[in-house]
Amino acid sequence: MDFSFSDEQEAVRELAGRIFGDLATHERLRRLEDEVGGDRFDRKLWSELASAGLLGLSLPESAGGAGLGFLETAIVVEAAGRTAACVPVIETLAVAAPAVARFGTETQRARWLPGVVTGACVITSAPAEPGGDPRCPSVAAEPYGEGWRLSGSSSFVASGMVADVALVPARLPGGEPAIFVVDLSAPGVTRARQPVNTGQIEAVLTLDGVSIGPDGLLGTEGDGGSIVDFLVQRTTVAVCLAQAGAAEAAVALVSEYTKTREQFGKPIASFQAVGQRAADAYVDCQAIGLTAWQAAWRIDRGLPADKELAVAKFWAADGGQRVVHAAVHLHGGVGVDRDYPLHRHFLATKHYELTLGGATEQLVHLGGMLAGEPA
Repeated sequence: MDFSFSDEQEAVRELAGRIFGDLATHERLRRLEDEVGGDRFDRKLWSELASAGLLGLSLPESAGGAGLGFLETAIVVEAAGRTAACVPVIETLAVAAPAVARFGTETQRARWLPGVVTGACVITSAPAEPGGDPRCPSVAAEPYGEGWRLSGSSSFVASGMVADVALVPARLPGGEPAIFVVDLSAPGVTRARQPVNTGQIEAVLTLDGVSIGPDGLLGTEGDGGSIVDFLVQRTTVAVCLAQAGAAEAAVALVSEYTKTREQFGKPIASFQAVGQRAADAYVDCQAIGLTAWQAAWRIDRGLPADKELAVAKFWAADGGQRVVHAAVHLHGGVGVDRDYPLHRHFLATKHYELTLGGATEQLVHLGGMLAGEPA
């Protein structure tokens, strides 16, 4: 396992860092957040990422993409997390578009992927389920003519208010899951804004007898379980990478603030208690990043990554909370100021922690896998 980037990947990191740094500024993010009823989708930034070729890094060349691997997309996701950018890099670039590229038919790939590359199409997915088991979707699918009819609702759909299409898991008559490519402008589809207290804007998708043609099934009926696993796996690792970026940004804010904030005529960074807590936050930050990149590397190589994902998500949830709480503490009153960038990373960290299971769930899952291994 080699965490050093190739020259091509370094170029991606430099380009992504520059674009996010130039456009996802604190001032611009505040304007997006202050828009009453706004969807918090930075269309200008999304367009710039498309113009730079970053939206199609891991998509096939036949769709206009670069045909690179998951690690290149992971670099973009981490950069977005570092700046708290309002663009759907997790749901579209890391999860849904690669799922269409891998499991979709030629027709599905030709219809949806070129728009992702140009920034004209936002694809999302709905792997989160109220019962906690993505393989038991709340949406039901029944045969209807040559296709299907979907009924039910999906909650906590990331970028659901701005997406053009969603990959929706649905329960077949036999109980097994299948994934359907749902055009969100189709008759019978409604979406409602679902704000959460972490500052994100998600959606509830309600499908009322939505008719899906035979070309709307992603993969085959027997592929549903493996595609659900793909969506959950990619979402989990992307959340961990975004958390790595957010933790790094929080520690950087701590470093800058404690060097310039003086007490008793000295920078507070020189105080032992401050230095110790900042060092602990740095160690957590490194653990979050290393475990996230380990999981991303294994996924990129096509290796089993279930245990590595559970470890990475544990660190993203548990270590991430320690980092942002330490950062708030070391900033004093400034740390809880909603007009200071740290507040944004604090909310994002809570969102990443809760997405697809927090620290306890990951330990239970990891323990189950280890208990099942031969002695």
